[in-house]
Amino acid sequence: MTLTESQNKIRVFSPASGELLGEAPVTDEVAVRAAVARARAAQTAWGALPVRQRCKAMRAFRTTLAHHGEALAEAISRENGKPLQEALSHDLVPVLDLLAWFESRAPRILAPQKLPLHFLLHRSSYLHCVPRGVVGVIGPWNFPLSIPVGDASMALFAGNAVVVKPSEFTPLIVMRVKALWDEACRLDPRLTPDLFQVVTGLGQTGAAVIRAGVDQVMFTGSVPTGRKIALACAERLIPCVLELGGINPAIVTADADLDRTAHALVWGGFANSGQVCASVSRVYVDRRVAAPLTDKMVKIIEGLRQGDPLDAAQDMGAMTTAAQVEIGREILADTVAQGGRVRTGGEPNGRHFPPTLIDRVQHGWRITRDESFSPLLAVIEVDGEDEAVRLANDSDKGLMAYVFCGNRAKAKAMAERMQAGTTMVNCCLDTHAAAGTPWQGVKESGLGQVHSAQGLRDLTQVRHVHGRNRLPWFKHELWWFPYSPQAYRAWLRVIGIAWSGGWLDRLLRSLKR
Repeated sequence: MTLTESQNKIRVFSPASGELLGEAPVTDEVAVRAAVARARAAQTAWGALPVRQRCKAMRAFRTTLAHHGEALAEAISRENGKPLQEALSHDLVPVLDLLAWFESRAPRILAPQKLPLHFLLHRSSYLHCVPRGVVGVIGPWNFPLSIPVGDASMALFAGNAVVVKPSEFTPLIVMRVKALWDEACRLDPRLTPDLFQVVTGLGQTGAAVIRAGVDQVMFTGSVPTGRKIALACAERLIPCVLELGGINPAIVTADADLDRTAHALVWGGFANSGQVCASVSRVYVDRRVAAPLTDKMVKIIEGLRQGDPLDAAQDMGAMTTAAQVEIGREILADTVAQGGRVRTGGEPNGRHFPPTLIDRVQHGWRITRDESFSPLLAVIEVDGEDEAVRLANDSDKGLMAYVFCGNRAKAKAMAERMQAGTTMVNCCLDTHAAAGTPWQGVKESGLGQVHSAQGLRDLTQVRHVHGRNRLPWFKHELWWFPYSPQAYRAWLRVIGIAWSGGWLDRLLRSLKR
């Protein structure tokens, strides 16, 4: 990515070949405000539609994306550098499945919810979901379609309009999706072009989206940028959802299935050249099985094919940014200088960074502390599960964790001790593709969640309606004015009957059951 001399356009180059792929405008503050205004005007009618109608309308978007699957995969591979199969399975398929999942379930998720009451038995209460308005989505470059388009789709199901600001390194794919959205609008008139706005540019454009008055922000990216976004949203009293990455541990016990574990860890560490916020970064393995596990991993890694991402036979492509290559190179050099042993892989060749496995690593080194976002995988030997859990949790981040163990009950117990938003047992990485499961971090890995029923509800304002619908002959509530000594003593008697174990207390508890 470079800026043209006029500084108002981004030139986008292929990370694998260096080919110029296209240009994107740098959207200024005035244009961003205009985009938000268009989105807000379009949202009024969209948000007024019944949820079931919105879901039927979104089907046109899903089918349009699916019909252009091959072209989208090729565009992602060119712009991002990931292999074709990952462009499909990591980017497009998760969005298609998310669209199908919420299409069938959003009406039930967003339906009014009756609330049980205890003392006020003559009243009724319920919650109902109201769209927030306009949601700003600030997306990353590592999943240039699945994350921003998935987040935008959820916001649309919830009745909002969206303004999407893609990464300046991969803006073209979201611009292409915007064109497909407009195509879907011609298939279903309930969709309108202004519901889905795209603004491209650098960090200033993302900041302008927040200043333009959006009602919620969804951001995926670095911790420092996430802190700035959280502050900007707090000043405006609007909610934000932040997914800020992690340096994710895997624990391997002595009774784990080493063949399955080795394959899972290699894929979990090196898919998308390690440029995954949920990538396996550090493996805490029982020293009794460390050598055979590492040998199996080395054998698998040495069989991986790395080259042109547009060649469907390749397992790994090119890293998206030169800056990220340098960070990986620095962490690799630091690890080797401290005594780490490179079992396979090593120095990058341009943007092609070979999958690199390093053993003899000690917990506390930089490679176990800093997110490299590159194909580096560290092996740390431990003496049993307790030490593994303690070291795995010794991090300021907590997005994902992995447990590989042959005993189901022990694996579950260990998973529940992990300080991570999600812990996967005997599998790796792919829970982000399951729209029904929450995607969330703890510690510095983020705030809020996307995906899941709760993630959809969080894209609405949940409002409460309460009133009297029983005992119409009660014209005056007992706690209204005027007060009196008699009323005060009556309340004391009510307390004795209702909440101190008396007959009314027992009756009310039995009714609750």
